[in-house]
This record gives sequence, structure tokens and C-alpha cells, in this order.
Amino acid sequence: MTKSIVPAKLNESNDKLILLDQTLLPESEKYLELDTKEGVWEAIKRLSVRGAPAIGIAAAYGLYVCLNKVETDSVAELEKEMKEVSDYLATSRPTAVNLFWALKRMEKRFEQEKAEDKNVEAIKAALLEESDEILKEDQEMDIAIGEHALTLLEPGMGLLTHCNAGGLATSGYGTAEAPMYLGYDKGYDFKIYADETRPLLQGARITAFELYKAGLDVTVITDNMAAQVMKEGKIDAVLVGSDRIAANGDAANKIGTLGVAILAKEYGIPMYFLAPTSTIDLETPTGDDIEIELRDPEEIRNGFGRRTAPKEVKAYNPAFDVTPTKYITAIITEKGIVEAPFKENIEKLFKD
Repeated sequence: MTKSIVPAKLNESNDKLILLDQTLLPESEKYLELDTKEGVWEAIKRLSVRGAPAIGIAAAYGLYVCLNKVETDSVAELEKEMKEVSDYLATSRPTAVNLFWALKRMEKRFEQEKAEDKNVEAIKAALLEESDEILKEDQEMDIAIGEHALTLLEPGMGLLTHCNAGGLATSGYGTAEAPMYLGYDKGYDFKIYADETRPLLQGARITAFELYKAGLDVTVITDNMAAQVMKEGKIDAVLVGSDRIAANGDAANKIGTLGVAILAKEYGIPMYFLAPTSTIDLETPTGDDIEIELRDPEEIRNGFGRRTAPKEVKAYNPAFDVTPTKYITAIITEKGIVEAPFKENIEKLFKD
């Protein structure tokens, strides 16, 4: 099987962050070369790199690249620069918890090296190592998530997915797409339906691009067709990713996911959220506490360069919605499958 393109990595000399510009898919595959905090911030903000795990990986590598350029022998000066860059990158997107998780992990590694009286060059090397570990761990988690999810699926099933939770949202097989790829290798012959995912069409532009390129059976539908394909009996399970899961199990994902979950409940279809444990935010009690990113109204009024609504009309553009646990069948992580009662079982997940 053709493996997905890694969306965020370093160049051979480790002095630039290389990102696939996903805003240009599927028409062209163009790579960005970034070595400034402003460039990395803009790439995350404008969705050149997107998907919670991929954002975390990009932030870690971006932080390293920026610090690697700092010419100083002073650990204190390097620490000051790290704080500034990290705080700045953290303002790029508020909902994806992996962004903050990765930055905090890099800061923690800095503190560990500093406590051991390491010099500047040793600290920089350690931060590169930490970034590589974040990438490697994500790739391993993708496979584990996929294997757990396959235990809930059967050959020949019709699967619906919303937005993009494949390799371009992570670093390997993805989360919601991982069981699709692994199932393909095992001959499960899934029939996959991908919501367009408006207003930026990540499902049509990216999910369909990935799955089709890998040889999987994928059909694109508009978001408002989901009820009809469910009614026709074409969907046996819904698989989506998540940008942040609250401690009680409420899950934030791309706008439109809540509607899909409500429909799935109505038609008796299991609704699965697939995400690494790094996406579970124990410091966020419920979905009501998740900050929802509001994006530029022009993404709706003038999508992809074509005027689709009067320029002067108001447009409301939240990037995410939150699905309450009553609509969630299970949360599938690299550590296993979590079912209701979610709050208690999520706590157990982190104790194991």
C-alpha cells in the first residue's frame, strides 16, 4: 500500500521545516521551506499544515529550527528565545490541543537538559531528538489506533468520515483513516464515503486525495448528503478524528461533525472518534470548556477565490463543533478503546 506523505519534517541539514502546503491539494503538491517563527505561525494559521497531531509535529520542529538559528553560548538567552517563540506559536490556533502539548513537551525537555548543566549545543541537539521522538511516536500510535479500531469493524462495511484524519493530518496512517489502510491490506474491502467538509473541503480535497491515491474505494459526498446515504443503508460506522477531547469524553472536531453524530444516533450507526491520548485534555473538564476557533468569514463568502455570497453580508465561521458523549459510541486511542462511562474510563486509561 502507498503510504501517506509525511506533512511535516526537516530538510537534510536540519535547518528548515518542510511542510506540504495542503491548501493547494489536490491540484498541486508544493512544499514550504520555513525557518522563522512568523513563517511557521502563518503556515499553521492558514492550514498549510492541519490536523491536531501534524500541527504538534510542525510546532515542535518549527520551534527547534528557530532556536537552532540563535547564535549564543548563553543558556539563559536561548531559554528566553524559546519562551518567546513557543508563546508566539501557541497563538496560531486555539482548539488543537496537540499544539500546546508539543510545545510544552519541548519546554520540559529544555528544562531537563538545563538542570543537567548542558551547554547550548547539547540542548539544541536534545530538542531535535525530542522533535524526532514526537514524530516517531505519532507514527507508532497511528498503527496502534488502527489495529484497535479494526476489532470493531467487519469486512465489506460502509464507512463515513468527516474532514481529514489521515496521514496528512498526522505523520503516517492517520487516526480515523488508519483502520481503512490496515483493512485494505487485509482485504476488508471497505466502501468509504468522505464528506466534502465545508467550507474548506478537507474531505474532498485531502481525504479523497489520500484514499484514492492509495487505491482504496472512496466516494465523495456533500455534507448534506450524509442523512440520505445513512437512510439508504450505505453506512455501517462513522470514523472521525478529533482536535481536542475533554476529560469527560466530549470531542471537538471539524465543524459538521456534531450533525453527523446526531444523524448516526438517529439511524443506529456507531460513532467512533479516533485520536492519540495526547489529544485528550484532562485539564478541560467538558466540551463546553473547549475554545472554538472562529475563522475569517471570507472563507465562506469567497471560498477558493470565487464569490459565493455578497461581500457585505455577515458570515459566521466556527472551525469546530463539539460532540457530547451521548452521541459517541467509543473513543479509540493507541492505548485501547474507551466506552461509556467516558470520564471514569478516560481516567483509567491514564492510570494504566
